[in-house]
Amino acid sequence: MNEFKKPDIKAPRFRPEVETILNNEFFEKLKKRYPKYKDLDKIFIRHIVKTFNISVYQSVIDNRDGVQLPEQVGWIFIGTCQGSKKRNVDFGKSLKYGVTVTNNNFDTDGKLAKIFFTNFAPKHKIRNREFWSFTACREFKRSVAKNYGENWNMYIAVDSTKKLNAVYSKSYYKNKLEHETKKSLNNYNEFEL
Repeated sequence: MNEFKKPDIKAPRFRPEVETILNNEFFEKLKKRYPKYKDLDKIFIRHIVKTFNISVYQSVIDNRDGVQLPEQVGWIFIGTCQGSKKRNVDFGKSLKYGVTVTNNNFDTDGKLAKIFFTNFAPKHKIRNREFWSFTACREFKRSVAKNYGENWNMYIAVDSTKKLNAVYSKSYYKNKLEHETKKSLNNYNEFEL
């Protein structure tokens, strides 16, 4: 066992500049584009955006296939990946015991959850797809971490050596075929040909 080196809490830190989308410029453009909403205050608009985001990430967690974002911006889903090759240090326990303690994910057989965003849609090609990116908020990451241990084998297994588009479209079409088969078997009557 290696002795755990305590991090220097008073060391200088790099803090990147945080850019928010819900700024004054956004509110001005919103009121100019949609004049009927000019009476809404900023707090209420922020509340609407936050409620929408919560509903999106809850449905991503609940659905195996994830969610297609509005205006066909892309898909968000949770994938099951192999654990990283480097050690995953549990800093809380390491500080407590004074030795390096690793987190081995025994409840998920060493698998990790990753939040994937893809704009290579199975049906239609998305215009200007190279300009879109996705960064999950802290609440989304924490809720995935909390719920992943219970249903970890429900999510799509993503292989690091294959393209994400091939893995996702294959599972999407497989689930769609199963759904269509069940639907057709429910309506099947062998005496009506």
